[in-house]
Amino acid sequence: MSVFRKLAWVALLLVVGVSMAANWLAPAGYAKQYRTQPNAPPTRQHWLGTDEVGRDRFARLLYGTRISLLLAPAAALISTLMAALVGGLAGYLGGGWARIAMAVTDLFLSLPWLFLLITVRALMPLNVSPLASVLVTFLMLGMLGWTSAARVLCATSASLRGSGFLLQARASGIRGVRLFGVHVLPNLTPVLYAQFWISIPVFILSEANLGILGLGVAEPMPSWGSLLKELEGLVSIGEEPWKFAPLILLVLVVTSFQLVLSNREEMAA
Repeated sequence: MSVFRKLAWVALLLVVGVSMAANWLAPAGYAKQYRTQPNAPPTRQHWLGTDEVGRDRFARLLYGTRISLLLAPAAALISTLMAALVGGLAGYLGGGWARIAMAVTDLFLSLPWLFLLITVRALMPLNVSPLASVLVTFLMLGMLGWTSAARVLCATSASLRGSGFLLQARASGIRGVRLFGVHVLPNLTPVLYAQFWISIPVFILSEANLGILGLGVAEPMPSWGSLLKELEGLVSIGEEPWKFAPLILLVLVVTSFQLVLSNREEMAA
């Protein structure tokens, strides 16, 4: 493992650890308003200053990071399971089932993924509760992010249909769901594992894009998207540089994920 990948692991573990300690590092919470200090610069009390309504930016950054780092893997798990169900099962069944499943997959692949997310989210009421908006946002990401892996899994599963170990299993009397779950699915694990890890940074960036457009996590709950939205009004980088903390942290996390993933790909090769 190279030095850069070790640093990537350290950075990810550090960010995860600090965000999980948000209740201790920022006990006042992300919604408390210091009404006498709106748009305040960084101080000992507010390390990244306050936003336009007086909320502590450091606290909001911690809680927003925690939301993304907890729910992006959950969305990745949903997309991975759907890819296994649709792609893996279609390849195993073959015939008309595979053609129908791949036609649906091609339809989803032909649609602009981000615009589809924006459309679905825009159709929902804007006054949903913050918790509901978090769950809906990442559930949508998980439900719409399975298509690319499904095609790979379909081809991989189809190639296993005539393999010797499956023929032996059928000769032993194993059929149906048990055959798929016990003998086919374990052979799809490397693809599923890669799909899971690749999806996490993709979903983090997708939520950030939705949040910038005002269609992500609802206020007052913070997310990387809503924090990045504050950069819209900046005239220059040197005007209020502390506002770039969410962007720097987002770039650090996504880059660290890419370095870790590249290491896994080399090990798999």
